[in-house]
Amino acid sequence: MTEHAVTTTSEHHAADIDKHVRIYITVFVALMALTIVTVAISRLHLREPVAVSVALLVAIVKGSLVASYFMHLISEKKLIYAVLVLTTIFFIVLLALPVVTHSDGFWIRE
Repeated sequence: MTEHAVTTTSEHHAADIDKHVRIYITVFVALMALTIVTVAISRLHLREPVAVSVALLVAIVKGSLVASYFMHLISEKKLIYAVLVLTTIFFIVLLALPVVTHSDGFWIRE
């Protein structure tokens, strides 16, 4: 291998690392901004259902950023996304169970 090829390869590798570091810093700044948004929402004294809904929405965005970039799921195959979507659906169903049970008492007979 020639010296020019080695230099070009190492320059390309350095540029690739710089790109990834920039992405990680951008995601970190976004996570910090969303954390500030979460704290600001708690200080607004909104009604509880609205505050919880907005906080959950922010948490979903933050979790998605962490899973996508820091856990490297953004470059995974479609099967990983299918499993992630299925897990999310089951999570939503499990969250909905107490609401459905409490609102009409269909499954609980007293």
